[in-house]
Amino acid sequence: MRITPVFCLLVLLAYILPVAAQDNSIGPDHVYYNNIRSVKFNQPGDQLTLPMITLGSGDKLDLSFDDLDNDVKNYYYTFVLCNADWSEAQINQLEYLRGFSENRILDSRFSSIALQKYTHYSVQLPSQNGYPIKSGNYLLKVYLDSDTTQLAFTRRMLVVGNKGGVSGFIQQPVTPKIFKTHQKINFTVGTGGLNVVNPFDQLKVVILQNYRWDKAIKYPRPLFIKGNTIEYNWEADCVMPAGKEWRWIDLRSFRLQTERVKHTDYRKDGTDVYAQPDFERGDKLYQYIKDINGLYYLATIDDYDPFFEGDYANVHFSFPVKEPYAGYDMYIVGQLTDYEINDNTKLTFNPATMAYEGALFLKQGFYNYEYALVDKTVTGSQPFTEYTEGNWWETENNYTILVYYRALGGRSDELVATVTLNSMLSRK
Repeated sequence: MRITPVFCLLVLLAYILPVAAQDNSIGPDHVYYNNIRSVKFNQPGDQLTLPMITLGSGDKLDLSFDDLDNDVKNYYYTFVLCNADWSEAQINQLEYLRGFSENRILDSRFSSIALQKYTHYSVQLPSQNGYPIKSGNYLLKVYLDSDTTQLAFTRRMLVVGNKGGVSGFIQQPVTPKIFKTHQKINFTVGTGGLNVVNPFDQLKVVILQNYRWDKAIKYPRPLFIKGNTIEYNWEADCVMPAGKEWRWIDLRSFRLQTERVKHTDYRKDGTDVYAQPDFERGDKLYQYIKDINGLYYLATIDDYDPFFEGDYANVHFSFPVKEPYAGYDMYIVGQLTDYEINDNTKLTFNPATMAYEGALFLKQGFYNYEYALVDKTVTGSQPFTEYTEGNWWETENNYTILVYYRALGGRSDELVATVTLNSMLSRK
């Protein structure tokens, strides 16, 4: 066959266009296949931790997930080094990984007593067969049959180099407009172990509230620079809506009437759990209730292993209102939905019940969640919770400060320091 310029252009477009579309619409934490459920990526033994390790320490992370197809597949994983903004670093993989560039997930187990059949996969990583040798942001990719175009899901991973230092505290803002609704993060970065010539170009800081990347404060400006110490406490840059303690539902048993479950319907081929109705609380006074800051963990109150014996159910949520929010769509938000705003997390207003209603397919465990509104008349509008949940500066939150550094002539952002501050324990 004769190769023409037109043919070459068509082939090139076939490769370029799908990639560009995917990058614009999907974030770093995303599940690509509907059969993949309950992805947990955390420090060993604690499902409520950030997937973060220290470079060269031998730290491990636990990765597990379920495949509802209930068969055995060949899942592989690899790591991709990224910059502070999660763009792929322009550096050869040989310069940041040792060992094999991809590894197969070998540990799989069929569910045993659950009505919903699935295959549970688990692996501890990084392994000696492949591990990072540079600090920074890493994107974990899990895919089928050693083919990276068959992505099953992706997850963020942090590797800390500990070349710098960071400390800080949380306080109530002084600006009257946000005095009662926001929290201010004050912190100091120590650069003694770094060669910082221009901190405005070489240093980048990201602040996460409760490990959420969708609400991150990115690259606040330093207020003072004193030798090897840089202070950040601009009220314009380092404040964040405090939110309210998260809503919750206890799904650790489908047999017993657990907390915040209204009733349960049992079918031969599945289970439907109906949560107690949730109501607007944006104008309600703050009340401290211990939560898990928007996360979830898999667990059972029966003597079952939640990972390969835990069952699934359709969990129905409802949010009654006096009248619908005109011009807004409502979504359920939390780690249980990867904080994504899409058709799967959207609730539908039911005129018959005067409530927003929706369902999620969830495994046995304990879940936090909240309701967010999105202005559907404005393209790219961000979700907000002022009406549905409210903001109170007293709210208990965790703030993780990530400090990135790029050496002179460097080709990637190193993660050199991190600290997590609790708004109650680190309050001034």
